[in-house]
Amino acid sequence: MKREALLIFSKPPIPGLVKTRLTTANGGFLSEEQAAEFFRRSLFDVSEMCQLELLDMQAGNDAAVAADAEVEPIRYDFFVSTTPADNVEVMRRTFEDLGQWPMEIHYLHDSGKTFDDHFDDSFKQIFDLGYDCVVSVGGDLPTMPKSHISQAFAWLEYFDRLGTPGFVQAPCQECGTSLVGFSRDTPIDHQDIYYNRDGVPALDGYVRKLEAANIPSAYLSPVSDVDIREDLAHMISCLRAIKAAAPYQPDLYVAQRVLDWVDWTGIRVGTPPNENHDPRQYIDE
Repeated sequence: MKREALLIFSKPPIPGLVKTRLTTANGGFLSEEQAAEFFRRSLFDVSEMCQLELLDMQAGNDAAVAADAEVEPIRYDFFVSTTPADNVEVMRRTFEDLGQWPMEIHYLHDSGKTFDDHFDDSFKQIFDLGYDCVVSVGGDLPTMPKSHISQAFAWLEYFDRLGTPGFVQAPCQECGTSLVGFSRDTPIDHQDIYYNRDGVPALDGYVRKLEAANIPSAYLSPVSDVDIREDLAHMISCLRAIKAAAPYQPDLYVAQRVLDWVDWTGIRVGTPPNENHDPRQYIDE
């Protein structure tokens, strides 16, 4: 049986620790408590979306195995990794306080000197448990499509069947990544990706590694994370569009916890008058 893992790589939603660029102390407009509450709700929505998609994938594989003994069985599991060690219990309580989750949550403590070290450590721990591949997303991606999760695993399974373990990624809006995944035997790591002193963006850093080692890769469409006020405004508009479309696109996931928080705080998205426009009223003249 193949074992595949979905990893949420995240800090716990503690005021002053998360989404600090949204706070008034750093040019934003939220208090530390408000920023942490936004992240908490986003973390919950992203986690629920991932778990629901994993359960759908599990049901599909179980049905395929029942219909054809030649189909390889797969078990999908859900992990949350955080740091330092004391925050594992904080993260556990954060999730358990919400009540029952669709899937069992496995908790890890990642360590290292840099973000790259921590990311590598979390992947290594999961691979050491016997998992064949890991797909990781952040907790600040409430517009992440469910289909990105299933497509990411499908691509890694495809590359494995070809005998060339591969890599999958989706960009964020700033030359970084919103989703990263690879197999246990894929000859790649996260070193010099996020902690890069030469100014190479994370997305380009991965591409350099892929090309240097001739690793097959898959590209999924960009998904914006939320770091600054403009990101938050974009996310709110997108979430409202997703909710409007969801009755007609049942595969969409509505991050309702985040939307409820937006409505409760009274945040409104607006754009100022723009005089730098295309003066089309003069074309006919």
